[in-house]
Amino acid sequence: MTDPGTVAAVYVALFAGHQVADHWIQTQNQADTKGQPGWRGRLACVRHVATYGATQLVALGLLALAADLTVSPAGLAAGMAVNLTTHYLADRRTPLLWLAERTGSARFWRLGTPRAGRDDNPSLGTGAYALDQSWHYGWLFVAAILTTII
Repeated sequence: MTDPGTVAAVYVALFAGHQVADHWIQTQNQADTKGQPGWRGRLACVRHVATYGATQLVALGLLALAADLTVSPAGLAAGMAVNLTTHYLADRRTPLLWLAERTGSARFWRLGTPRAGRDDNPSLGTGAYALDQSWHYGWLFVAAILTTII
């Protein structure tokens, strides 16, 4: 059985890496383009997910050094595969919007969105952002479990 403290430590490292990668490492072009249709959007999202994953691996590496943590290569691969795949899906935008519409959260998704033709809410405080981040945090937890139990 995996020590719950190890799962928690891996989650914290993944979470810290997520925050840094999503808000500091991601380029403005990636943020603006990753949800667009077609190959331009897909490639921007792949580039973001690549730097996102690299940032999280740095965080996990620092944790491993500081706490003498050892995870199996298979566990790391499984955890990162779930983490990166779900991050890509969320950041393409339409999959999460589709899910929000089917779970009754479409109105919340649109909360804080500027009205057509206006820039009347230039902030991070949108329902889409909150749903996006909660999706990521949930999958980071799954990734932390997979990373430590395999």
